[in-house]
Amino acid sequence: MREHISDLPLEGAGPCTRSRPLPAYRGILAVDAKGFTGRPAIEHEVISRAVPELLETAFTRAGLQELWDNRKFPATTGDGYVFGFDPSLMPFVIHPLLLTLQDVLTDFNVLSHGAVPIRLRASLHVGPLPDTGDEFSGNGTARNDTHRLLDSRPVKAVLASHKENVTHVAAILSGRCYEDAVAGGYTGLHPDHFVEVIATVDGKPFSQQAWIYVPQPSGPLYEEVPSDSAVEGPAREDTGPLESGGARNWHVTNSAPNGNVNTGTVHGGQSVGNYNVAGDHVEGNKAGRVRGFQGDQVHGAKHQGRQ
Repeated sequence: MREHISDLPLEGAGPCTRSRPLPAYRGILAVDAKGFTGRPAIEHEVISRAVPELLETAFTRAGLQELWDNRKFPATTGDGYVFGFDPSLMPFVIHPLLLTLQDVLTDFNVLSHGAVPIRLRASLHVGPLPDTGDEFSGNGTARNDTHRLLDSRPVKAVLASHKENVTHVAAILSGRCYEDAVAGGYTGLHPDHFVEVIATVDGKPFSQQAWIYVPQPSGPLYEEVPSDSAVEGPAREDTGPLESGGARNWHVTNSAPNGNVNTGTVHGGQSVGNYNVAGDHVEGNKAGRVRGFQGDQVHGAKHQGRQ
């Protein structure tokens, strides 16, 4: 009986039954075209073919042609593209690749007369993935999580809220990717370029810390704070309807008796009279600590020109 057991394929052994070497660690990049399923069917093939071509152009312009040529388990997803790469090059994929991809898409969308405009979500992750060289290559938890990040509410909400003629790329980095490459100081971008979020996917049991990066922002960058976390700043009332992309329409009220409320950058002097000053009432898509373009910028004396 024992000799028959030894003939069984070892590859079929379940997890935690014997020790095996880890697959090589890979960086993983996945991209997805915004609004693909809502496009007319005749445009689907055009977009599917254009996405990897645009990626190759961006890698070439960014001086990363060798990385593109050596990519692992490349695959089209219909409305996007995914592949693995040497994780030591992750800092260069974060920057300058994502910024270069923004420039490439700008050129494509502005200069390609008659072509369908393409805006991309991108996700970056790192983890052990096998490279068997066949159609089953590259499968594993790290790849699954990369696609979950790509479909998560924060990155969808950001791209939906930014101007379509300005912002063509919105990226989300896994917590590990951010900690290793960005917080570790290996990427040519300061950590302040990134916004922490909780990545969740509607209808999926997925929730992870992640980081949003938008190379060319034209709208609000905000943090999603878990419901059980302490919120810094003004109190929030969770009564607003869900907006596109799943972001809640928070109602935020700021008040400052006998003082000024500043939600942006103020240059110059300010004057406070000895009377009650009503606080600003702000309605819109603000969750947690607000960053980016949410506040007003005031130049000069704040009371100037007012009676």
